[in-house]
Amino acid sequence: MRGGSLQVQLVHRPKYDDWSWPKGRLDNGETSQAGAIREVAEETGKPIVLGRPLPGLQYLTPEGRVKHVRYWAARRARKGHDSFALAARSPVAPVNRREIDRAEWLGVDDAADRLTREADRRPLEALAEAYEAGLLGTRTVVIARHGRAYPRSEWHGSERDRPLTPVGHAHAAALVPVLAAYGVEQAVSSRWERCATTIDPYVRAAGLRPSFSEYLTEAQHERSPSRVAATMRDLLAETNESSVLCTHRPVMPTVLDALAQHAPHDVADVLPSRDPFLDPGELLVAHVAPTGTQNGGEPQVVAVEHVAPPLH
Repeated sequence: MRGGSLQVQLVHRPKYDDWSWPKGRLDNGETSQAGAIREVAEETGKPIVLGRPLPGLQYLTPEGRVKHVRYWAARRARKGHDSFALAARSPVAPVNRREIDRAEWLGVDDAADRLTREADRRPLEALAEAYEAGLLGTRTVVIARHGRAYPRSEWHGSERDRPLTPVGHAHAAALVPVLAAYGVEQAVSSRWERCATTIDPYVRAAGLRPSFSEYLTEAQHERSPSRVAATMRDLLAETNESSVLCTHRPVMPTVLDALAQHAPHDVADVLPSRDPFLDPGELLVAHVAPTGTQNGGEPQVVAVEHVAPPLH
């Protein structure tokens, strides 16, 4: 924002003599979200927090391969406000001036004129449309299913103590860069072992103090689904912090129903509707616009994304 107007940042690549969005290739095993914040930091020198997804692009490379490019709205990370997420990120190389020699902030109209490729204006148009509707400044509520756990048939202890498998621990580690990309500052989890262990790598990396709830366990959900629905409503109503909620497959229908009640039909229709809803270690990222007159004073889920662990 500058002078009450939306501003976007474009970069100039001397190799191609073009103006475009910051972007690049994924490293091996890297999620699109982690790659997006890394590339922006490498090309502009600034850390960002991802917002709602924008229309992507698809085209053929000179070698004849199909290339997919994903875009998100994003904002600059603030050192104080986003300190938890920034602490969980890996170091990023400084800007390479041979690749990017200029970066400029521009208004929407100037950016449309400056972009070299016509196709690059599609995400800009969607960004401006969301801004005009008052639905651009979103938070995220991330729903996580715990990582893969040992089967009940192979575990002879209590259900609440059933642990993750080695693959489940890999699922948990893979969540760290994704949650950091979305600026997650609050972690809420079922108290049972497999959920607590799933969020633990991010909690430790970010220096968070998690909140554990019996209401999010399978047993308590069976007795009182309304407690889970109330937890979801509270997270959606948060005005500042982005959060992650980790729970179990049988709890997912109640969680997803609460999301659907705060989403327009086109967003509610893409929420998972069949068991198992999410695979072990999978995330559902809900982008929540703040309360306001445009949505009747209620928080609104304006977009959702599925994020599978990169080891899938």
